[in-house]
Amino acid sequence: MDRRKFLKQSSLASSLFFVPSFVKAFEDVAISSLGYKRLVIIQLSGGNDGLNTVVPFENDLYYKERPSLSIAKNTVLKLTDEVGLHPSLAPLNRLYDEGLLTIINNVGYPNPNRSHFRSMDIWQTAVDSNEYSQSGWIGRYLDTYGKNPHSAIEINESLSLAMKGETTNAIATQDAKALFNLSRDPYFKNLQNHGNDAHLSEHNLGYLYKSMIEAHSSAKYIYETSKTVTSKKEYPKNKFGKQLKTTAQFINSHLATKVYYASLNGFDTHVNQLPTQKRLLTQYAEGIETFVQDLKAGGTFDDTLILTFSEFGRRVKQNASVGTDHGTANNLFVIGNQLRKPGLYNNMANLDNLDGNGDLKFEIDFRTIYATVLNKWLDVNDEKVLNKSFKQLDFI
Repeated sequence: MDRRKFLKQSSLASSLFFVPSFVKAFEDVAISSLGYKRLVIIQLSGGNDGLNTVVPFENDLYYKERPSLSIAKNTVLKLTDEVGLHPSLAPLNRLYDEGLLTIINNVGYPNPNRSHFRSMDIWQTAVDSNEYSQSGWIGRYLDTYGKNPHSAIEINESLSLAMKGETTNAIATQDAKALFNLSRDPYFKNLQNHGNDAHLSEHNLGYLYKSMIEAHSSAKYIYETSKTVTSKKEYPKNKFGKQLKTTAQFINSHLATKVYYASLNGFDTHVNQLPTQKRLLTQYAEGIETFVQDLKAGGTFDDTLILTFSEFGRRVKQNASVGTDHGTANNLFVIGNQLRKPGLYNNMANLDNLDGNGDLKFEIDFRTIYATVLNKWLDVNDEKVLNKSFKQLDFI
């Protein structure tokens, strides 16, 4: 088979960067080995401003440092006598009132990096800020505990580093039917007749052929299983809402998937932050509330934990463009019906005691949260996944 013809004609070729690598078909694995609890990870990309998300509305320093960027006290959705939520987070406030939300403040890591790409890599690989890894923390979880292609699914066009393992990758798809149809491409059958062509290893196409063939059964399984469920909830008409609707469909159809990954982009608010963050937080909160309602209706919410993070927070002091620059520590949301400490897990940062760059000091290493989720929720050995031991928390 001509290599150039393969790359040009096969629509499958363009999708191979998000299919799993060197995986066994799901039929060969006992689903019982994966348990039933599910983790949904939501990434707020760009560095959400945590200080305007969870607002210290009684702190004079907050208003002093943000004279035209702060959230007006009379608009804050009060959680306590001193702390409240951004007014766009009313749906999240309702989850808080139901005891379904834990807010963990001052989350970060030692020697923080303020580059979007590097900080995101650190969060996704869970290594020290002076280390580098080609595998993500969920990917390494898949290497050891997720023995089929669909053990983790990212609702996106391509895989985040977090979902790439050393031997096993997650699947990335925004549409189960489209993925299934892709796997049934007429050219696909022809590939199976050329899997042992001598030129494949020379051109590094052997891996591509193998990945395509191994992904076929998983694509069929996802589509055939999830098509039996249709959401009756009205999700927001935006990309994030569609991601959550697809995720709920997968969960409510009881796919043998342990981890789902979705993202909401646009939080790099250096300029004119107020309207941008308002719009994005509205999308996030409305989408999450509908998602929770959908899971409740499907009887799957009790076994689902939702974790929302951003790669870093923003600087305390507003900049000259009525925005905020890259910071360090941030808040993290945990949503579920089995929370041990719903509400504010810990106090907000001391604005009188910032680091040398005017940033919040981190208190909780994000990897302690990962370790807790791995051990207490996914019921696996967190040290095997994170490659070192971290103190676990008690929010679940």
